[in-house]
Amino acid sequence: MENLEKTNKPKYQIHPTAVVAPGAELSNGVKIGPYAIIGTHVTIGEGAEIGPHVVIDGKTTIGAKAHIFQFASVGADPQDIKYKGELTSVEIGEGTIIREFVTIHRGTDEGGGLTSIGKKCMIMAYSHIAHDCHIGNGVIMANGATLGGHVVIGNHVVMGGLTAVHQFCHIGDYAFLGAMSGTAKDIPPYVKFWGQRGKLYGLNKIGLRRHGFSREALKALEKAYNILFKSNLLKAEAIKKAEQEVEQTPEVKNLLNFVKESKRGIPIASSKEDEQF
Repeated sequence: MENLEKTNKPKYQIHPTAVVAPGAELSNGVKIGPYAIIGTHVTIGEGAEIGPHVVIDGKTTIGAKAHIFQFASVGADPQDIKYKGELTSVEIGEGTIIREFVTIHRGTDEGGGLTSIGKKCMIMAYSHIAHDCHIGNGVIMANGATLGGHVVIGNHVVMGGLTAVHQFCHIGDYAFLGAMSGTAKDIPPYVKFWGQRGKLYGLNKIGLRRHGFSREALKALEKAYNILFKSNLLKAEAIKKAEQEVEQTPEVKNLLNFVKESKRGIPIASSKEDEQF
């Protein structure tokens, strides 16, 4: 019986200089590098790798095969003056990569208590994800990209380097935000956005094609985009016109619902959609 119990225990690699709190839960195949610090309420999934000098704190769950590189900080207290030490959470999905010096903060009680990142994301060096943010699957945040609190990012969004998103904003699925952009408004799904308090620059056609969107889907989205953002109609009128005149594919419905539900407003469209960024 004693030998059987030993066989069933998780097998992992912890560098002798790492500090792992007694309550932490480590799955099979976890690797923890030199001088890493793992807190009491941390759970690390199978095959995940934690690099040197990483600090993981709070009630944080790291998905299987995630890879956190050196000097990242995950699960620290939120930068919110209303925070009073509550044990809130961070959840990071399977296969997500978090590069050097990234900071990811736990949620707040007022914001739902959770900061979450989906599967197979790439969070590049020096990026910051604030409290109560929710990030979908397959998201790429290039170096220095920053999210204020309570931001929602859809699936397969790409954020260029040094891009900043104001708190409470919503970025739709498959959107592309060009480098050094900043937005205090919601960015619809499937579009390109660029500039400081910038503009929309048409559909993210290259990204959509890479993800297998059909020609018919792109055609319907482009028609809906032109009505919603380039027709000079009032919001309600543009939505009604798009509902009547555009085939209601799942993508078009997603776009229309996003515009209907936007609380922070949508940037205006540029007349120079072919501009490269």
